Amino acid sequence: MSWNKEIEHSQIEHDRHSDDLNPNNDVYWEARGYEERPDDWEDRINNENE
Repeated sequence: MSWNKEIEHSQIEHDRHSDDLNPNNDVYWEARGYEERPDDWEDRINNENE
């Protein structure tokens, strides 16, 4: 299923979208201006959700 029902997305696009939403993935952090996932990524996520 597509996140936008009006556009067909490739598997690569679906995978990229999933990576963009996964803080365990470098792509998530790169999309937010980091060069890679920080070592303390779990603490950052936990603090963000408080």
